[in-house]
Amino acid sequence: MFVVGNLYAITAVSVIGGALFGFDISSMSAIIGTPAYKCYFNHGPRGPPFNDDDVCSGLSTLAQGGVTAAMPGGSWLGALISGFISDRLGRKYAIMVGCVLWVIGSVIVCASQNMGMLIAGRVINGLSVGIESAQVPVYISELSPPSKRGRLVGSQQWAITWGILIMYYISFGCSFIGHGNSSTSHNYSESVFRIPWGVQAVPAVLLFFGMMVLPESPRWLARKDRWDECQAVLTLVHGKGDMNSPFVLAEMQEIRDICEFERENKDVSYLELFEPRMIHRTMTGIWTQIWSQLTGMNVMMYYITYVFTMAGYKGDATLLASSIQYIINVVMTMPALIWVDRWGRRPTLLIGAVFMMIWMFANAGIMAKYGVIVPGGIDGVAEASMLLSGAPAKGLIACTYLFVASYAPTWGPVSWVYPSELYPLRVRGKAVALATSFNWAFNTALGLFVPTAFATIRWQTYIIFGVFLFAMTIHVFFLFPETSGKTLEEIEQIFEDPNGIPYIGTPAWKTTHDTKRTMAAESGDIEILGEKLAGADKRAATHAEVVDA
Repeated sequence: MFVVGNLYAITAVSVIGGALFGFDISSMSAIIGTPAYKCYFNHGPRGPPFNDDDVCSGLSTLAQGGVTAAMPGGSWLGALISGFISDRLGRKYAIMVGCVLWVIGSVIVCASQNMGMLIAGRVINGLSVGIESAQVPVYISELSPPSKRGRLVGSQQWAITWGILIMYYISFGCSFIGHGNSSTSHNYSESVFRIPWGVQAVPAVLLFFGMMVLPESPRWLARKDRWDECQAVLTLVHGKGDMNSPFVLAEMQEIRDICEFERENKDVSYLELFEPRMIHRTMTGIWTQIWSQLTGMNVMMYYITYVFTMAGYKGDATLLASSIQYIINVVMTMPALIWVDRWGRRPTLLIGAVFMMIWMFANAGIMAKYGVIVPGGIDGVAEASMLLSGAPAKGLIACTYLFVASYAPTWGPVSWVYPSELYPLRVRGKAVALATSFNWAFNTALGLFVPTAFATIRWQTYIIFGVFLFAMTIHVFFLFPETSGKTLEEIEQIFEDPNGIPYIGTPAWKTTHDTKRTMAAESGDIEILGEKLAGADKRAATHAEVVDA
């Protein structure tokens, strides 16, 4: 059977799983304000058929919150169970299971006759997104050479941004079907929401069949004692067909040493992740995902219409301004894909947090100084609780765009790259699943918190996220080690450094990376590969010391 060996082709196919998340975001955010959606899912005493004089108010705030939260709620559960699926079936087939769930969920959503059916479909979609968001980074990281791992895994975030942008414009275009700008129910077409919800199933079908021609993770194969297949995959993707390539042989030796050490620990539970030797890296992965949500990107992205409404934009102008932000998100993710392995993880996270903090506090200051409180909200939208005009309004929009431009090349991609690098092979699937589940848990919580915060504490909402950004800057500096340019096996040495801080390892601020040296090793530099093999022997001895202790 033909198997794709080009790493970029493998990544391009597998990150379609990230695009599914982006599709779901846009297919809901661009639709919930349309009269067609409001009329069909009207939260009133009557149901279809509608009368010509009916005015559609849509779902209640609580009901719409439930519909919106159904997807990240399902994603939380999907992320948790993905570790078991991945360890049992393999990374490749776990991703394919997610595809099947996405198609099922999309069919149910597309055919929804009522709110209950819509929620059920979105929960199933969420299960799929949870699996894909946890296991796609694991799959890519276990196939990637150290010098390109950040670029390739970071493509997951780029796929998410493309999914958001593409589905946003599809949904925006469909909103005009059947005179969708009318506020009365007799002038709508169900196609406004059914077409986008049906179209979103297509990428999952492409991903499912695309995964059939991709190789399995060599590290998962090694853990299952399928060594011939493991070497065949490494030869295919790293050795350019030469099974005696020095880099392939060195990588095989490192994987073999790790697997031999872990052979006595085949059955892994989530409890092991909280043992003293693992707790630091477990919490580092979890907090990477938590902080990525607490940056406030939800404020700037999911609820951007409130921000633009407060800046004086209305109707189609708001939708257009929102789309510009999505374009910025796509374009500004590209620098990370090109240079994140050269920049390193720590500098990227630190610089991103500092710049986002600046824009958050700037927005808070602009709104506090120039914003005028609007009782009841603009046009009855409680979340649009303040109004600005002139230069302050333009400043608010500029800072919002600059925030997105700061997030896109930093925390956006690195929050997916970093957790997939932190863990030993035997626990990697479950550990990344656990970390990702916290992303979805906080995604759900913020989805409920932010609208209420805009309506009640107004500009102070930005202060809260600014403080979070300050805290994460300190946290990253002291406790997030550099992982760029190292093999997954070498990263373990950082956390198990016998000369480092107990249960933490090498102090984070002392960890470095050398991209040129790593690339030389991958090119077959015998001297450096010899040092890497010697390092592998040293790590094996360190593992033995840890076990004896």
